[in-house]
Amino acid sequence: MTSEGAGADGAGGGDAGAGADEVPRYAPQWLRLREPADADARAADLLGPLRARLAERPEPGAGLVIHDLGCGTGSMGRWLAPRLDGAQHWVLHDRDPYLLHFATVGAPDEAADGSPVAVTTQRGDIGRLTADALAGASLVTASALLDVLTGEEIDRLAAACAGAGVPALLTLSVVGRVELDPAEPFDAEIGEAFNAHQRRGDRLGPEAVTAACEAFGRHGATVRAHPSPWRLGPDRAELTAQWLRGWVGAAVEQRPDLAVRAEPYLRARLEACSAGELSVTVHHSDVLALPRGNGGTA
Repeated sequence: MTSEGAGADGAGGGDAGAGADEVPRYAPQWLRLREPADADARAADLLGPLRARLAERPEPGAGLVIHDLGCGTGSMGRWLAPRLDGAQHWVLHDRDPYLLHFATVGAPDEAADGSPVAVTTQRGDIGRLTADALAGASLVTASALLDVLTGEEIDRLAAACAGAGVPALLTLSVVGRVELDPAEPFDAEIGEAFNAHQRRGDRLGPEAVTAACEAFGRHGATVRAHPSPWRLGPDRAELTAQWLRGWVGAAVEQRPDLAVRAEPYLRARLEACSAGELSVTVHHSDVLALPRGNGGTA
């Protein structure tokens, strides 16, 4: 189950709720391409309350144990580990051993204060995560995960975190809004078809952030959500072009009747992108869920 490369952003596909025989392989090239935009987008404002909660652990001097769900090539660890103090042990979860290899090789070596960072990997289905699997954890984190989960899977994740008493930082979930500048009338129709594509297979897609906030709240957590938009301009033309192809492609897959109009639309958008005349904002939201009490036992 890979979240980092999820098709919720318009490219790469998403598999968190799929059966084992349906799992696509995410190209590491795509994950590397999006990593700088992901890093710029994540809501750093949530790190203050997260650090405060981690400092309240029963043994604050002990190292952190962080579970990264659907880790992909490990971009979340590369972003977060250098922003937290103390020794860290990252448990990287993914269903693709190919990506787990890249995540391990590219893992950070040091925390913010120079403490060591170590990683281990765990291959499996995070859609069935339990509190027992999170025993001893200090933090659960993920990137682009929520929007490729079903409501049942989100509730199960919230229950597991609550049962283990562990905070969760879940970043870069799409919220169903995209803005292109300059705008065109056909943008909205493509966007609506894309959002419908994200809901296939009972996945929540754009409704996932709201569902997650409600689920964690039901399980007793204090929940904060913060915008984390991708801002794609001429300086990220390659990423913008790849996103456009995936965004329009998913919309046409959902609604084949759009194909005749989508072809010239995409061609014109790609030409504008290449000329440095297109900017795109893909809206996401980050969620921080803090359980009652002092968090986990780690």
